[in-house]
Amino acid sequence: MIKYKKRIADQILQDKLDSKGAVLIEGAKWCGKTTTAKQFAKSILYMQDPKKEARNLELAEIDPSKLLEGDVPHLVDEWQMAPQLWDAIRFEVDQRDEFGQFILTGSSSPVDTSKIHHSGAGRITKMLMRPMSLFESGDSTGEVSLRDLFNGVDDVNGSASINIDKLAFLICRGGWPKAIDCSEKIALRQAFDYYNIVVDTDISKADNVRRNKEKSARLMRAYARGISSQTTLKSIMEDIQGDNTNSVDDEAVSQSIEALRKIFVIEESPAWNPNLRSKTAIRTSNTRYFTDPSIGIAALGLGPNDLINDLNTMGLFFENLCIRDLRIYAEALDGSVYHYRDKSGLECDAVIHLRNGNYGLIEIKLGGYSRIQEGAETLNKLAENIDTSKMKAPAFKMVLSGTDDMAYKRSDGVFVIPIGSLKA
Repeated sequence: MIKYKKRIADQILQDKLDSKGAVLIEGAKWCGKTTTAKQFAKSILYMQDPKKEARNLELAEIDPSKLLEGDVPHLVDEWQMAPQLWDAIRFEVDQRDEFGQFILTGSSSPVDTSKIHHSGAGRITKMLMRPMSLFESGDSTGEVSLRDLFNGVDDVNGSASINIDKLAFLICRGGWPKAIDCSEKIALRQAFDYYNIVVDTDISKADNVRRNKEKSARLMRAYARGISSQTTLKSIMEDIQGDNTNSVDDEAVSQSIEALRKIFVIEESPAWNPNLRSKTAIRTSNTRYFTDPSIGIAALGLGPNDLINDLNTMGLFFENLCIRDLRIYAEALDGSVYHYRDKSGLECDAVIHLRNGNYGLIEIKLGGYSRIQEGAETLNKLAENIDTSKMKAPAFKMVLSGTDDMAYKRSDGVFVIPIGSLKA
């Protein structure tokens, strides 16, 4: 039996179980939701168990309370197969009046929500789980803590041993638990298998709309070519159409992109809107990312050598990897990740904003002095433009680097942190 690798989500799940009757863990297939839930569950109902699926679905209609029996926390895996379980769990939580009763897992939103009549507010809380960060997979030393940076640490010490070859591999491998500790060949296969399942079946199952596999593949490729940018729906549609004379249905493309959101394949980054000294207009379009960079790599049919031979593309997918990790680390601190871009062209790749109002500014660079210098100048320019009479000054400014081997603080106050040394 493979030993369980601890996840940052473990503590988040425990905190939520301690404060609510039920917790719903959502996230992409294969990211480890059920495995993590099983570390806490005392009894389990597998809705997709082939031997019991028909019975489970029938009981969900006739007497759903039968499916909720068992020692607590009781895990209901892939609950969305029977959406009526939501109200049944909400009712059961009310009757028991105890925290930590149920854990639900789901790799998609329910297709039919007509059987859900209650929001679950106050009874059921949600958490989003993603593929593994580099710290969770053992590829980051974790010598630099994001929490410490928010707490005002003035010096950092940390090293990383990720060269360009290893970084290209990590981007292509992704954070899929089944890919960790495998041989390189097998590890790289996991993302392609995931991608094939998405275009074959899962994108259609998301909303019960039958979609052509080739069209879904073209959509995924077009989305991947717009990665780490605010590319418009129109541009994606033009990319999908290519030399094909047949017109592309914009509503169908929009619905397909929404289907990818529902199954947690893509996760876009919203715009950050700070108080500025100037009257510069802020761009509000989302930045497009995959939940894991390896999905886009598979959509484009690339491998590590392809990235090394095209450093521009590698930089865009490295940004996606960093955003994945920053989201995981930020959520452990009650924070969210945004991006900033204004009409003048000033742009910040990531802004981590905590619930208490503290925030950090982050530029993401593959590495090299000139790139780091460019990132630091951007951060300082943005920080100077923030009206600190109306909001806090940034807790820190960081250039998050791919191939640098040491963490340090520059004379201008900007931290340079290798992604291979960072943790929550």
